[in-house]
Amino acid sequence: MLPDFRVRQRDYLLEISRALTRELDLDKLLERILEISLEMLAGQAGLIALRVPSQGWKIRVSTGLPAAFLRFLEPQFAQIPEHQDPQEFEIQIINQILGTFTQAVSLGRLSSVGLPLITGQKVLGVIFVFREYAAFSANDKALLSSFADQTAIAVQNAQLYAQVENDRRRMNGLLDSAADGILILTSNLKIERANPSFGFIAGVQPGEIIGKDHDEIIKWAKPPHGTPLSEAVTSGWPLTPHASLYVEGDLTRKNNGVPVPVGITYAPLISDDGKLINIITTVRDITRFRQAEEVKSTFISVVSHELKTPVALIKGYVGTLRRDDARWDRKIVDESLQVIEEEADRLSEYIENLLDVTRLQANGFGLKRTDIQLSDVIKHVAERQQTQTAKHKIIVDIPDPLPVIVADDSRINQVLTNLVTNAIKYAPGGEIRISAQNRGDNIITCVSDEGPGIDPNDAPFVFDRFYRSPDASKQTKGAGLGLFLAKAIVEAHGGRIWIDTEVGKGARICFCLPVTAKV
Repeated sequence: MLPDFRVRQRDYLLEISRALTRELDLDKLLERILEISLEMLAGQAGLIALRVPSQGWKIRVSTGLPAAFLRFLEPQFAQIPEHQDPQEFEIQIINQILGTFTQAVSLGRLSSVGLPLITGQKVLGVIFVFREYAAFSANDKALLSSFADQTAIAVQNAQLYAQVENDRRRMNGLLDSAADGILILTSNLKIERANPSFGFIAGVQPGEIIGKDHDEIIKWAKPPHGTPLSEAVTSGWPLTPHASLYVEGDLTRKNNGVPVPVGITYAPLISDDGKLINIITTVRDITRFRQAEEVKSTFISVVSHELKTPVALIKGYVGTLRRDDARWDRKIVDESLQVIEEEADRLSEYIENLLDVTRLQANGFGLKRTDIQLSDVIKHVAERQQTQTAKHKIIVDIPDPLPVIVADDSRINQVLTNLVTNAIKYAPGGEIRISAQNRGDNIITCVSDEGPGIDPNDAPFVFDRFYRSPDASKQTKGAGLGLFLAKAIVEAHGGRIWIDTEVGKGARICFCLPVTAKV
């Protein structure tokens, strides 16, 4: 029959073994192992230190030891090599660290024993036990060695589990924060995971679609560009491990049925034996790309039409004047030349505006700021534009002197010219009033007319590039760039521009410029 202490040793070792299979919380596991070690060896104090990758040695659990002792001991672990023969480790390193030091600080009252925690020749940590007076026997060291072996396995298991948990949390964080919608599908096209962005794009709650078929959630409003996933899988996709599949079309949102343009990329995850494990699905809202394509189409349409018209007129009048079979009187020649000049000016204005848009998209406007008197710029624009119309009377309304501002004279001139030109173009006649007043740190300038005004449905878009209302497109010529450029110039000066129109009282557009330049 085994002696009592042997039975206790066996029971403790069995408890450690059970703990290895049950406990994956590293700190709790280490606390229990240290507690058992102290009880088994009648120790009064102890500690377990682990080697933390990229951080060095850290004491994870301790009991019965003063903080000053721990602070001294922790840097001493740097002497411990990362790889060591378990049979030689205790003699070469552990006793060197603790032996003399423990005796000195305790005046011979404490003795110590320490062993490494080693798995596969790699040192994961060390375990120390201290007790008063009684030296540790060979049996004590053998028992602690058994604990150390068990603890090393436990540490490795718990660290692997912690690493898996960290990787899982990191992956969840990446998925949840991704701007694109992400689905993880099983090999039979069931939804295994969905992130919040996909829920927003598809109009669903991510948690409610887990386990549902892909085709039940991904429904196209009309046949998409590319082969749908279910058809591709039926045809044998994927034939190679990196054979991604791309489909683009209008996805029907579940919550309201409104289609949203999306591009979906399917990437297979293949096992080492060639079996399909998962399909990683990325869903991107391509509304902005569609809008960009529409802007591009609008640009080509507008430019081709607006540039073609003056060129055709110029060519027509020149061809007429050059006819050999006709002799034109001076009045007809002058009228023809005036049309040619006007159309050439209009063509030049279109080209300059397009160049401005290109510069703006590239790196903004390069402003040449100088001290200017805004009232002088306003009067100059009014006088010049008055020569362009006999149906309108342009009035300058500046009740008080305006302060000098720092701005680009030619660009501010361009803003005012665009606003007055629009007023002339869209108002059939009447007064065009340019008013300005100093208010606080800003000068507010407004251009108003007595025309039909701006339709409230068009108001949110009048400063957009190439935008022209349906009625304006039918009645007047233009590329839809004047107000877009005016807004860009004003904002480049640190100001802002807005519509200040009352229904039935014509159009009124205002902008403010800071008295002190904002660079």
